[in-house]
Order: sequence, then C-alpha cells, then structure tokens
Amino acid sequence: MCRQVFGFRLAMIALAAPAALLHAAPGLGARLAGAAVVVTFMVSYVLFRDWERFGPLLLRHPSLLAADTLFGSFLLISAGPDTTLAYVSVCTPLLAGLVYSWRGAACFASLQSLILLLVHATLKADRHAPVAEALLLPGLCVISGAMGSTLRNLMLRFGAATQALTSVQARLAAAEAVSEERARLAREMHDSVAKTLYGVALAADGLAATASTDAPDPDRIRQQAELVSRSARRAAAESRELLTDLRRQQQPDALDGGGTAVWSELTDMTRDFTERTGLRVTCPDLDPGRLPPLAAPLARHLLSITTEALENAYRHACATQVEVGAAMHGGLLCLTIHDDGRGLPPGTTLERLRDSGHFGLLGMVERAAQLGARIRIGRGGHERGTEVRVELPLPSVNDSGPTPGKP
Repeated sequence: MCRQVFGFRLAMIALAAPAALLHAAPGLGARLAGAAVVVTFMVSYVLFRDWERFGPLLLRHPSLLAADTLFGSFLLISAGPDTTLAYVSVCTPLLAGLVYSWRGAACFASLQSLILLLVHATLKADRHAPVAEALLLPGLCVISGAMGSTLRNLMLRFGAATQALTSVQARLAAAEAVSEERARLAREMHDSVAKTLYGVALAADGLAATASTDAPDPDRIRQQAELVSRSARRAAAESRELLTDLRRQQQPDALDGGGTAVWSELTDMTRDFTERTGLRVTCPDLDPGRLPPLAAPLARHLLSITTEALENAYRHACATQVEVGAAMHGGLLCLTIHDDGRGLPPGTTLERLRDSGHFGLLGMVERAAQLGARIRIGRGGHERGTEVRVELPLPSVNDSGPTPGKP
C-alpha cells in the first residue's frame, strides 16, 4: 500500500513539476525548485520501485519523511496550492499513518497542515479567500492521517488473523498426516504381516497334521515345511519393509523392475495361496507380457488388494474357485478378482464393517482411493459370488487387450 501511495505521489510531482519551475523566481528560486523536483521525484521513484530494500530505512528514520516534506513545501510554494502538489501534501499524513501509526499520523498531519496554511496565507494574502478554502487541504491532511492509521491497524489485525489461521492449518495438516500414517500402517499390518502370519499358522497346522499320521509322507512333509519356511521369510521381509517405510518415504516414481516382475509376483502369490489353503486360484486372462510396468507403490497396493480379496474368498465366502485377471483397455488398467462363493451379505456397508471390526474391505477402498482408482465390490456381471474390480487410469499406456469381465 505504501508503494501505491508513492506511485501516486510520483505521478502528481511529474504533473506539477513544469508549473513549479515556471513560477519559480529566477536565480536561487529556480535552483531550489529544481532541486526540490529532483529530490522528491527520485525519493518517490526509489521507494516505489524498491520498497522492500529502502522501505525499512523510512520505517526506522522518520526524519527522512520530514525532510521529504520540507522539500515538497518548496515545490508547493513555487507552484501554488492550486496545483496537483496539493495531493502530494495530502499523501504525507497518509504515509505517516501507514508507517508510524497514529502518533506519526498526528505529527505529520499537523506539520503538513501548518505548511499549507502558511503557503495559503502567503500566496493569497492580496485577496480575501474564504475560510473554508484555507482549511480544506489541512482538513484533508487530518482525514488522510486518520485513514492511514486505521488502515495500518486493520492490516496488522488481518496479518495476525492470517498467521493464526496458518498456524491452525499447519496443526490440522500435521494431525491429518499422523492420522493418515496410522491408517496406512494399520492397512499394511492387516494386509501384509497379519495375513502372512495367518498363512504360516495354517501351513504349520497342515505340517503338524501330516506328521501326526500313522504313515507320514516325507515328500508331503518336505513341501509343507518349505511352505512354512517361505511364508515365514515373507513375513520377515514384509516386517522389514514396514520398518523401512517408517524411516523414509519411498520414491513415488521408482519402478519395481518392470511389469513382468509385478505380474509374475502376482502369479506366484496365487500359486502359493492355492498350496497353502487348498482353494483353487487361476489366472486365465493374465498375460505378463502384455501388461505395463508399474511404480512400486502402485504394485504394492494392487498386490495387497488381491491378497485381501483372496483371503476374504477363503475365510468368508466358502468359495471353491477364484479367478484373477488383469488387462489394459485404452488407458485403463483393470484388475478383477472373482470367486464363486456365497457373495456379500445383504446390506453390507463400510460403516457396518468398521463398527464390527472388519477392516479388510475398508482397507481395499482406501488403497484404491490412494491410487486414484475406482473399485467396485459386488456380483458384477456374474450370477453368484463376489467380484472385486479395480480400474486404474494409466493414460501413458496404449490399449493392450480386452477388459476382463463385464463393465
């Protein structure tokens, strides 16, 4: 706002400079008027152009504004109060109010009013001017000084309110970040370590049952022992990954080594799931060679969604078979997991699942939201069972095949 006032002063001085120089007395008067024009013009120009650099000097030294006022009075005497320099005089108390509060506004309004009264009395002593005309500009100085002080108080209060609002927003953002991190860790624990440990327990139960038979099969015992070992190592790896995520933020643009590795890992995961649970999982429409590479966070979320869907089919749906498919349709990556179980109970909602302590479907929805994907859980186009369908936009990938399932 101070810069705008100096810009207005600059324009008014430029308009009144010719009149001041023409009306100045020859010799010393002309030199004083010229010096006053140069000084006041340059001061206004410098403060208008580079207020951030020279404004603090004006804030610390009110004498600079007083000196500028005196130079402006020389121009006012030379040009007269009827020129645009009268507006420059009114700007001085306004600046003082903005910069020095009400005390500075009162001081400079009094000084400028006195100068205007002296100039008016000196230049118009030969004719009887109305009192209202003589008091008009001094009254405007008082009003502008009060306006400057009021504007200063309003801006300071606005700045304090903005600072308080910023502080509140920072605290809310920090609380939201903590809440999101806790929810993320809860999803990771539920979808990775907890599921894997549950699989270790099932594999260990199978191993114990096989070993307790009258005629245990060594090959079967060896396979089940390898499954327990593999599942335990996987749980340890997932635990290390969670601990690593607590210490650093994974790079969002890092690829996981290519699309083939991602989809091959999905195939291996379904094979291990079949061996561990006995539930037949097939991937008839999954062709790793035709699927795009994915960033590591995207791959991790899709694998977690698939794992949760398989666990739900095994533990809750009483399914006998699950089909997993993935394909590209335009710029859309579609991942489907369909089981032939009994389907979701009528009236199932995320709120009811959360209240009852079942967080699997809720975690799937939250993961899809983080990916920017659309997830649909229901029968889809099938007569029975449950279909989990994730549609992830990948605009940089061309069409590579049909979409699995029906829209």
